[in-house]
Amino acid sequence: MSAALFLLVIPQNRFCEKQLFDLKEVLEEGARECRVLSKSGKEAKGEAKSLFQPDGMLVDWNRFLQGKQKYDAVIVIGGKGAKSSIWEDSILPQILTDHFRAGKILGAFGLSVVALARAGLVSRCEVSALNDEAFLKELEDVGAFPEEKNLVVIDRIITSNDPESGRKFGEAILELLRD
Repeated sequence: MSAALFLLVIPQNRFCEKQLFDLKEVLEEGARECRVLSKSGKEAKGEAKSLFQPDGMLVDWNRFLQGKQKYDAVIVIGGKGAKSSIWEDSILPQILTDHFRAGKILGAFGLSVVALARAGLVSRCEVSALNDEAFLKELEDVGAFPEEKNLVVIDRIITSNDPESGRKFGEAILELLRD
């Protein structure tokens, strides 16, 4: 079996560094690889002002598959920038839906859970939610059930409202891969 390959999507700016770096560290242990993409592919600034250079643009997501048909998991990193770059992205819902249909693992942190909602993947599902009016309205619109739990795993979809949960999130992904 080939090494696992993960797609991490970050907001163009104001992404949550803790989520990205902790998750990436857990996922890259062993022979696994992560590709980090953003809308523009340009250097992004995190909420704590650290700079990060993504591997490329989200529109080119399939160029990073290394001969695979799909990524083993697609995870959307949260942060305050999610409302302006993740929520309005037209390509991301298609990528999420395509991978869901292929039986792959999906995940989202914080405000980026809306990407799963807009892709129609959390209708009638429990999701980890933030106390944000616009965010909760998005979940209500698709019939999702917001919960105040830090990490929610339903079938192959993982959500988290906790910026400190990157490691646990990664461990949950690896556990689902073993099943």
